[in-house]
Amino acid sequence: MLAPRGDAIISSRMTAQKSITLNGDTRQTSADTIANLVRELELLPEKVAVERNGEIVPRSTLEQAPLADGDTLEIVHFVGGGEQSSSGDDSWSVAGRTFHSRLIVGTGKYKDFQQNADALQASGAEIVTVAVRRVNVSDPKAPMLTDFIDPKVTTYLPNTAGCFTADDAIRTLRLAREAGGWDLVKLEVLGEARTLYPDMRETLKATEVLAKEGFHPMVYCVDDPIAAKQLEEAGAVAIMPLGAPIGSGLGIQNQVTIRLIVEGASVPVLVDAGVGTASDAAVAMELGCDGVLMNTAIAEAKDPIRMARAMKLAVEAGREAYLAGRMGRRKYADPSSPLAGLI
Repeated sequence: MLAPRGDAIISSRMTAQKSITLNGDTRQTSADTIANLVRELELLPEKVAVERNGEIVPRSTLEQAPLADGDTLEIVHFVGGGEQSSSGDDSWSVAGRTFHSRLIVGTGKYKDFQQNADALQASGAEIVTVAVRRVNVSDPKAPMLTDFIDPKVTTYLPNTAGCFTADDAIRTLRLAREAGGWDLVKLEVLGEARTLYPDMRETLKATEVLAKEGFHPMVYCVDDPIAAKQLEEAGAVAIMPLGAPIGSGLGIQNQVTIRLIVEGASVPVLVDAGVGTASDAAVAMELGCDGVLMNTAIAEAKDPIRMARAMKLAVEAGREAYLAGRMGRRKYADPSSPLAGLI
């Protein structure tokens, strides 16, 4: 038997998946060197500094520095001075793209596109979900969302809202990619119209097909740790369990399963659906979720712009609380001041 060629060995190393900790978050990568990991993050090796397993890696050696499963890395660069959050750069990544806001907002139910754009600005979100719908051929000059929210500035996340079969969802996203070149997409395949719960059999089928076609699906699903893991194995780049039925505003109904999904996932987890007010968003973040997606909670508020701002602050506060680590729960009182030495 012939020995494998050198280029085949290199290719094998590049494709072998590794689990690493990058800037505090678990990440899967196929990069074989630190320099290739930096490029995977769409950064330039000559413009960053890297610490691996507690030791600085000289920039001149990044091209040769091997990346191993289980490595812990910190990658930093210079940023402009000014106000920063207390946790510094607390960004998150999905499918190789990095975002600083952990809030994703929708683009439905607003009174007009201008209100939608104003709410987006107030929320600080960098991603908006957009539905794929037929062009209004009877009025081709009617205002369009892109006239108010620039897809070159804000990341559009095409979704499959209203799809009840895997085939319909796949077809919709193929059209979305043709229309705007998007491969980062939100997949949802609904089971029936009354609850808008996902049909997990069709969702899993669509995830597998889309992943094979080069899409990066962020997938809406039930709050089930087993289903979440199956989606991840099928190619989902993010898991998006519902907190409660879509548009219900009931808040997170099962914190236990959301926490279990977070603990078992190797990809980002974002609560999708059910958020009604700012405290619901904070709870999702306190459970360790990477983000929250919402639409109705902002769009149907009496003051959508103010609610968008409240959601921004709630997501930030919940994330800070999660990073800080909450106090332990006790069955009985524990006085803040000592009882000894009372007068």
